[in-house]
Amino acid sequence: MSAVTPSSETITLFAPDEDAMTALGSMIAQASGGRGTLYLHGDLGAGKTTLSRGIVRGLGHTGAVKSPTFTLVEPYEIGEIRVYHFDLYRLADPEELEFMGIRDYFTGDALCLIEWPERGMGLLPKPDLDITITPHAGGRNVQLVFQGSHGDAWRAALSTGV
Repeated sequence: MSAVTPSSETITLFAPDEDAMTALGSMIAQASGGRGTLYLHGDLGAGKTTLSRGIVRGLGHTGAVKSPTFTLVEPYEIGEIRVYHFDLYRLADPEELEFMGIRDYFTGDALCLIEWPERGMGLLPKPDLDITITPHAGGRNVQLVFQGSHGDAWRAALSTGV
C-alpha cells in the first residue's frame, strides 16, 4: 500500500490487492480503538466489505465476516468492543432505518461501519471517517476523509502507519 495524496484532512492510498485492503482495514481498526462512525462509498464490488472485514478482524474477531446486504446489519462483539456493520444497498427509503431503531446503534461506545450511507442520509450521524474506494489500474484508490475529533486522532494514527 502506498500513499498517493496526503493533506491535512484527507489521505489517498493505493491498495493493489485484497491483502492490502485487509491490511488497511486492520490499520483503521487499530486507529479507531473500536469506536466511531465510518462511511464506505464505492460501486458494487469496489471492496467495501473487504475493507470492513479487515476492520472487524483487526479488532480481534476470528469468525466469519459476511456482508449484511440482506440483513441490513451484522453485529459483532469482540470482548468489550461492539461493531455494527451496515449495508444499506437494499434500503428503499431512509425512514426504514427508524423502524429498525437505527439511533440505538450510535451510542458512542461502538464502531459503526456503513456501506452505501447515501441511502440513509438524514438519519445517520456524521462520520468520523468517510471512505471512498475507486478502481484504479491494478488495484484500488482508497480516499480517507477525516472529520471531527475522532477523525483527527485517527488521521494522526494512520499517518504514522502509512
